[in-house]
Amino acid sequence: MFNPLVREISYCNPLPLFECFQHQKWALFLDSALVHEHYGRYSYIAVQPFKTIELKDNRLEIDSIPTHQEPNPFVLLKQLLTGFPQDSIAGLPPFQGGAAGAFSYDLYQYLEEIPPHATDFTQFPDLAVGFYDVVMSWDHQLKKAWIISTGWPNLEEEGRLLRAKQRMEAMLHTLDAGVKKAATTPLLASAKVRVSSNFTQEAYEHMVEHVRDSIAAGDIFQANVSQCFKAELPQNLEPFSLYKQLRIQNPAPFAAFFNLEKFQVLSASPERFLQVRNNQVETRPIKGTRPRSKDAKQDACYAQELQNSAKDRAENTMIVDLMRNDLSKVCQDHSVKVRKLCGIESYATVHHLVSVVLGELKKTNHALDLLAEAFPGGSITGAPKIQSMHCIASLEPSKRGLYCGSLGYIGFDGTMDTSIVIRTYIIKGSTITFQAGGAVVLDSVPTEEYQESLSKAKALSD
Repeated sequence: MFNPLVREISYCNPLPLFECFQHQKWALFLDSALVHEHYGRYSYIAVQPFKTIELKDNRLEIDSIPTHQEPNPFVLLKQLLTGFPQDSIAGLPPFQGGAAGAFSYDLYQYLEEIPPHATDFTQFPDLAVGFYDVVMSWDHQLKKAWIISTGWPNLEEEGRLLRAKQRMEAMLHTLDAGVKKAATTPLLASAKVRVSSNFTQEAYEHMVEHVRDSIAAGDIFQANVSQCFKAELPQNLEPFSLYKQLRIQNPAPFAAFFNLEKFQVLSASPERFLQVRNNQVETRPIKGTRPRSKDAKQDACYAQELQNSAKDRAENTMIVDLMRNDLSKVCQDHSVKVRKLCGIESYATVHHLVSVVLGELKKTNHALDLLAEAFPGGSITGAPKIQSMHCIASLEPSKRGLYCGSLGYIGFDGTMDTSIVIRTYIIKGSTITFQAGGAVVLDSVPTEEYQESLSKAKALSD
């Protein structure tokens, strides 16, 4: 089997290098803006995919051509990916070419019979994924970087080698120009965005009461509801410049910038949804939030209050049980374990309770089988999941679009890493939208739930 070509390049900050590609449709930057040994170690730039998939309301386009294919998008992606078999190369960052992009929350409509939301404000695609044969990757722990060129989609070995070489040389040339440009690019002054919401405080608290009524009636145990904020992009501020401000204000291990031409995605997500490496599965559900304080003593009090909160621990434990159930459908028997339950993690504007659930994927299953079984993530739906999603659809006025969906990659070799899309701007033209919310349980206090949603929005609205 032909092995991809690998070229080590000088280690540097990938952020300014992405300036070379920011205006290209399908340009994707998976950015560990908050570096951590276990979940913020790698960054990737992927551009110029050889195949693209866009899906919206059952209208499917492959390479921008309308087509009729397998209606289940997870099955379709699996069929296409398995046409490009590839082994992993040891010692390199795990994404070594494959399908990458955006999986909207609204993909649930292809999996479950749930009534749709009343309106669709953003019109964001249900699925927007490119197949990338060349990937630039960074290992921030080792302080090394590489270009990996697979040669796909050429199936003939000699032609694949030639394509891999040509694509490698083209990328090296572009990066060389990017390094020179990055050295002379000035830093822009920060800009504020003026924000409005689709909920008043009274209306949001009324929505929380509806959820509590559903819980009291025995329909659900928990549901995650949100409000949508809107702002105008400041004049003369490009989306990528706003992204650079966002990553300074709110650095996150699963940050990303994705240019879909009509839409730009600017994400500062702290939450991993699903990772698969060597058949080992990890999910890191977040549930439980307190604001940060500039006063160190008060900040520590907030963290301790969260750690001791029976309500927040109950919310988190419910989602851990839900994720254990989802993973068990595709993992080896007895392999699903909880490595960490309700640990504190602190970010720029909030403290979170985070748990870690592990499993071992059955050898007969693919990463996309796992993604389909667990989608969308339980931490942003509730429990039981399907009943909670019915509740969400009846209360939130508009489709969520990418919010609470996933961003990430599924490699030709079967590796996968995806985030939960929270703390994320969606830009369409000059309009910015983002959402924030939280889990509601029986003893939730509506005013406190409203304030929690504002604390989470603060990461984007300050």
